[in-house]
Amino acid sequence: QVQLVESGGGSVQAGGSLRLSCVASGYTSRNCMGWFRQAPGKEREGVASINRLGDTSYADSVKGRFTISNDNSNNELSLRMNSLKPEDTAMYYCAAARDYCPFGRLGEVGYNYWGQGTQVTVSS
Repeated sequence: QVQLVESGGGSVQAGGSLRLSCVASGYTSRNCMGWFRQAPGKEREGVASINRLGDTSYADSVKGRFTISNDNSNNELSLRMNSLKPEDTAMYYCAAARDYCPFGRLGEVGYNYWGQGTQVTVSS
């Protein structure tokens, strides 16, 4: 049974940084993992994705500010978020897919497992 548990959310001022962590138990392939976010009143959107070879993809809104990485030794997926903006405020979710994604995957379709989310709030 796959279980994803996020942590690391919190409240920061604009320009600050946070590091989100997702510990994945029961998911050994590391085929495709991603971070998504959902702000109040908006649809969930893909933020960053990584496959087992380390290929990554990012939403345009976070390129150059966010970095996704995989620590296979600890079964941990992380998202380093720098230069945070108020519009980054959202619930952030970790997701994992059974199938491999050659270039990462920012769409929700194809992700089989989801965490419960961790809240990120950025104040101006």
